[in-house]
Amino acid sequence: MSNKKGDGAPTNRRLLAQLAILLWILFMGKVLLFRAQDSPTSLPPQINPKSSASSLKIDVDLVLVNATVTDPNNRFVTGLEKEHFQLFEDKIEQKISHFSNEDLPTSIGLLFDVSSSMSDKIGRAKDAAVAFLKTSNPDDEFYLITFADRPNVDEEFTSDVSEIQNRLVYKPAKGSTTLYDAVYLGLEKMKQGHNPKKAILLITDGEDTRSRYSLVNVRNAVKESDVQIYAIGIVNSYYSDFAQGRTGRAVLEEMTEITGGKAYFPNSVYELEDICTKIAIELKNQYILGYSSTNPAKDGRWRKIKVKLNAPKGLPALSVRSKTGYYGPAG
Repeated sequence: MSNKKGDGAPTNRRLLAQLAILLWILFMGKVLLFRAQDSPTSLPPQINPKSSASSLKIDVDLVLVNATVTDPNNRFVTGLEKEHFQLFEDKIEQKISHFSNEDLPTSIGLLFDVSSSMSDKIGRAKDAAVAFLKTSNPDDEFYLITFADRPNVDEEFTSDVSEIQNRLVYKPAKGSTTLYDAVYLGLEKMKQGHNPKKAILLITDGEDTRSRYSLVNVRNAVKESDVQIYAIGIVNSYYSDFAQGRTGRAVLEEMTEITGGKAYFPNSVYELEDICTKIAIELKNQYILGYSSTNPAKDGRWRKIKVKLNAPKGLPALSVRSKTGYYGPAG
């Protein structure tokens, strides 16, 4: 009897081991089946690589134009439709293939003058800059460049307004004004932005005094970029660099006009916050027009852009502001 029991024990153990292996195989089979059912396909069905490449090419060739429309009281006008706009390149009308008036996320650069001449107004200027940031789209991203003897990137792109605010708080006013260098660095930095729509806000109280880059360098960089520039030149006296007729004022006006932005020249620091808020609201209420140029030339030349309005009947005379042109593709 003892031999039979001894012979049966190994047999039972073998049966149990085989049963465990069978259950494990069945279990793993179900797990693999569930994983196969749950895993997403790597490509959507019916994707044609050629059509995808074609769409990408269309996006690359699309020329985007931000347009700001105002009434005689300088109030922003919204609610217009695509048929109310005409767009010309070198006096040849273009077909508007893309139209939007949504508040799209924007990559924004804040260029802030911390030179010694700002010492009596830097507090109000900081408050105005923060007001601008807080009025912007929550999905916007920002970077901060301060400039005096040289420009410095104080904060990389961030969506956290408090990060910019904290950097500004402890910035003293000292040194000279490298305005051109700051604008040039700001345009280079903007190439890292994640949003198609891009803008720079420049706050300063003086003309450039010691930049390495010249006005010609900066003008060319502005024309080559697709960045709207808004500038606030603080006029603190009759002899200010930004007083009427001064060259500093003309420089800011030229830079901003090329891009479709605008230059403001407040006579008091108490106007700064309202101006900054107005610029932020403008960026939220622009029309975006897109077209594929009918000019096939790959000559890299400057092409002039003109936007015209066919306003609905009953509205007063409206004004439209946009960038003045762009460089065509080079062969």
